[in-house]
Amino acid sequence: MKITLLLLLFLCSISTYGQSDKARQTIKAKATEIEKKVIAWRRDIHEHPELGNREFRTAELIAKHLQSLGIEVKTGVGKTGVVGLLKGGLPGPVVALRADMDALPVYEKNDLPFASKVTTEYNGQQVGVMHACGHDTHVAMLMGAAEILASMKKDLKGSVKFIFQPAEEGAPKGEEGGAALMVKEGVMENPKVDVIFGLHISSEDEVGTINYRPGGTMASVNDLKITVNGKPSHGAQPWASVDPVLVSAQIITSLQTIVSRNVNVTENPAVVTIGAIHGGNRSNIISEKVEMLGTVRTLSAEDEKMVIQRINEIATHTAQAAGATAVVELPYSIRYPVTVNDVALTNRMLPSVQKSAGKENVKLVPAQTGSEDFSYFAEKVPGLFLFLGGMPKGTDPKKAGPHHTPQFIIDDSGLTLGVNTLCNLVVDYSNGK
Repeated sequence: MKITLLLLLFLCSISTYGQSDKARQTIKAKATEIEKKVIAWRRDIHEHPELGNREFRTAELIAKHLQSLGIEVKTGVGKTGVVGLLKGGLPGPVVALRADMDALPVYEKNDLPFASKVTTEYNGQQVGVMHACGHDTHVAMLMGAAEILASMKKDLKGSVKFIFQPAEEGAPKGEEGGAALMVKEGVMENPKVDVIFGLHISSEDEVGTINYRPGGTMASVNDLKITVNGKPSHGAQPWASVDPVLVSAQIITSLQTIVSRNVNVTENPAVVTIGAIHGGNRSNIISEKVEMLGTVRTLSAEDEKMVIQRINEIATHTAQAAGATAVVELPYSIRYPVTVNDVALTNRMLPSVQKSAGKENVKLVPAQTGSEDFSYFAEKVPGLFLFLGGMPKGTDPKKAGPHHTPQFIIDDSGLTLGVNTLCNLVVDYSNGK
């Protein structure tokens, strides 16, 4: 009886592996077949970028495509988000796949036939609009994965929830948005999601590669605003002033001691950056006020709490010592938790990723100080967030256009691997691999 049971388990195992291998071959063939379509979607979205909570055209493109596949579609989720639900023909888990849709306020400086020429107003300034972080590729890849998985619906175990998310880069000041709002509106329920997977393209990793890290993989982020109020005066009479420019300079210098003196860098890195400073309007006037904007990155909840406390102490006490005042808004408009890859899920799905890209092309990497609001989804259910190579082969990574810059550029040939990987993660997880 025991031998018979073991034989049955062995035969079931062979059958499952056979089904998965067959599905993988089908997915690969279909991904190759629709490659030109995926690239065309990506280029169209790239040429017509939209900022967070304003992704109206992009959302309409996605919704029409999903509806054409017979997928149940909800629009207006989290402002402009689109959610599709594909119900497989067999019982099984609910697997979510996520792509972000928004662009950045950046003027593109690439000589491409589909380069963005879009401009708009952002925070009272005229800005360019560009997909300078690859969200256009994320949308195109997930649209491709939806087409392939919908064609396999009859043999699919469980359901797939396609989450097209707005405002990953942050909602406009005064608005809610992004993953946090989608979670708040119940995107992980009805039906309840069991696991979630996501990909992020990388302009500094070669096409054909996938990077991963179990546990904390991307930092938490808090943006900040510090307003220093002083006393104005003629520039020729500084003794009559409380100079907020000088006080701000002292605050900026002192903030750098947080990472060098307060953070245990042997455990986790951290970043405190002031990215903008505004005060005054001419050379011979000491202004009344200076405003600073910055970002804070940490890789543990404990460090996040400590760094925020130190920023408040340094800014307010430095200002007070000079006779000025400092108001710290932290977070100012954005806070994302640490993005954590569930360790058990990562280990379970690593063979699937390796079969998709080739074992030699899948690399374990250190944690990144970049951030992702995928973290809000991964707080609710086990999540796995991977990094897909998008840099042309043979390019020096030091010369590749970095993310969030006008020179950011992606090689379209890497998208097919992304489509393959998303589909294989769904099928392999649903099949119990």
